[in-house]
Amino acid sequence: MCLNPWGTAVLLKNFTRALIANAVLLLALGGTTGSAQQADLIFAGENIITMDGSNATAVAVRGDRIVASGSRADVFQLSGADTRVIELGEQALLPGFIDAHGHFSGVSRYADLLDLSSPPVGGITSVEDIVRALRLRIEQQQIPAGELVFGFGYDDSLLAEGRHPNRDDLDRASTNHPIVVRHVSGHLLAANSMALEQAGISNSTQDPEGGIIRRRAGTNEPDGVMEETAMGAFPGSGANMGPEKLSQLRRDAIDIYAAYGITTIQDANISSAYADMLREEAIAEPYAVDIVAFIMANPLSDAELQAVSHDQAYTGGFRVGGVKFTLDGSPQGRTAWMSQPYTESPPGQSADYVAYPSYNPEAYKARMPDLLARGVPVLAHANGDAAIELMIDGIAGAVAGKDLPDHRSVAIHAQLARPDQLLRFKELGIVPSYYSVHPYFWGDWHRLSFGEERASFISPVKATVELGIPYTVHNDSPVVPPDIMRLISITVNRQTRSGYVLGPDQRASVLEAIYAVTQGAAYQYFEEDEKGSITVGKRADFVILEQNPLLVDPQELEDIAIVETFSRGASVFRR
Repeated sequence: MCLNPWGTAVLLKNFTRALIANAVLLLALGGTTGSAQQADLIFAGENIITMDGSNATAVAVRGDRIVASGSRADVFQLSGADTRVIELGEQALLPGFIDAHGHFSGVSRYADLLDLSSPPVGGITSVEDIVRALRLRIEQQQIPAGELVFGFGYDDSLLAEGRHPNRDDLDRASTNHPIVVRHVSGHLLAANSMALEQAGISNSTQDPEGGIIRRRAGTNEPDGVMEETAMGAFPGSGANMGPEKLSQLRRDAIDIYAAYGITTIQDANISSAYADMLREEAIAEPYAVDIVAFIMANPLSDAELQAVSHDQAYTGGFRVGGVKFTLDGSPQGRTAWMSQPYTESPPGQSADYVAYPSYNPEAYKARMPDLLARGVPVLAHANGDAAIELMIDGIAGAVAGKDLPDHRSVAIHAQLARPDQLLRFKELGIVPSYYSVHPYFWGDWHRLSFGEERASFISPVKATVELGIPYTVHNDSPVVPPDIMRLISITVNRQTRSGYVLGPDQRASVLEAIYAVTQGAAYQYFEEDEKGSITVGKRADFVILEQNPLLVDPQELEDIAIVETFSRGASVFRR
C-alpha cells in the first residue's frame, strides 16, 4: 500500500525496488542453507502495510536489514532453527514511525519536572490548581529556600480564569523560591517576584528584540509573563540537574518514544556543544533508536553558523541533521506572526494586532544562501502566514538565478499557510511539516483567535496532498506527548475538544496520515533509501499495532495500542 504524492517518478523507483527485492530474495535462497543465510526474524500475517506499493504476507530480517518481503511461502524458505517467527494474526506491521519534529531533550528533562498540563495530558484546570501543585511540589520534595521551582505545560486557553498565571499568583505558591512555569507552547512563561528579581527584570527593563515583557495594566511594572525572546533571561528546565541525572533521563526518554512506535527522534533547538556531548554519549553507549539533532541558528554569529555542518551518517544512533531557525511564535500563545490582524487579540493589544517576528527577517534571509550552497538542511519554525512568507522568501532569494538544489528545507508547523503559499512550497521544493494535533488541542481557541475561515485551513494536509507536495506531521513534543497514533487520529478526524470538525475538507485519509510519519518523514530527513517503508535493503525498523489502522473506524485510531517496536532489527519496546 502506498501514498504517492510525486507521481510517475516514484512509481518507477518503487518498481525498481521491487526488482531489487526479488533479486535479493533469490540470492538469499540460492546460497547455502547454513545458519548464515537464515533470517533472524520473520513477521507473517495478512495486515502488513509496506508503504512502498508492494503486497506482503511475510517479511524477513537479518541483522539490521530487511532481506525479504513477499509471500509467506517464499519468505519462510529463510526460516531456520534460530529464527524468531512472529505470527501477527489481527495485528498490523508498519514501518517504524519517524518523529518529523520535536525536542527530545525537552521530553527527557520534563519527565522529572512538575507537569501543569490540562486534560487529556494532565489534570490542571485553573490558576488555583497551578498554585496548589507548586505548593505541593515544594512540600513533598522539601525544596530548599532559594532553589528554583520549575513547572511546564500550563495552558491559559483551558484554565477556568481564562488567563496566564501572573507573578502574584506564583507568589502565593512561594516567596522563598524563584518559580518559573512554562506555557504549553514553549513560547511564553510566567515567573514570580523572586525569579523576576534574580533575572534583573524591573520597571526599567526594555523589551528585547523579538519578545515582550508583559506589564501590569497602565504601568511599566512586569506582571510576570514573558513572551518569546524575553524568556531568555530565565534559567532553563535543567538548572538543578547534574550531568548523570540528565543522561539517565535521556535514556528513559528513548523508552518513552519507543513505546509510541517511534524509531527515529528529532532533537531541535540545541547548541553545537550539546550536540557534541550527545555524540560522545552515543559513542560510549549507542542509542537504541536514531536521534537527529538540529542546531539552533538564531543565537549564532555568522562565523559560528558557517562552522555548522551536518552528518551524513549516524554514529551510535546520533547525527546532526542541520540547523533550525525560529521565525515567530505560537498560535495558541497568540504570538504567531500574521499578515492580517487576529480576530481576538491578547489582553492589552489593539485591534490591528498581528504579533511580530521573533528573529530579524533580514538576518534570516542573509544567512540562507550560504546554508543552501553548502547543502546544510534547514528547518524554519513559522506558524503565522507572515512568518511563512518570510521562510519562503529566504529560500527564494537563496536560489534566485540558480538551478534549484534538492534542499528539502522544512517549514516547521506551517499552520496558517495560505493556499498561495502552498503553491510556492511546491515551486521551491519546501517540505511543510504540519503541527496537525492542533485541531483537537487548540482548534476551538483558534476559531476565536483567527475566525472560522483561517482556523479551518490550519494544517492543510489534504490541500497539500492534492498539490503533490511531500509533507510530514508532528507532535512537537514535549508540547504534547509523542503519541503517533493520536497524531494520526487528529490528522484524519480534525475534531476539536468541543466535537466540532475544524475544516472537514482538510481531513487526511488514514493512509495519507501514515505516509506523513513514515515515507514523508524519511524523505524530509534525506533518508528515504533507508527508512519509511518495508522494503528489502532498508533498515529493519518496525512497529506492530494491535489492529490494522486501515480497517478500523477512524474515531478508534487513537485507541490502537502499540504492541512492539523494533529498531535496527532489535525489539526496543514490548507491551
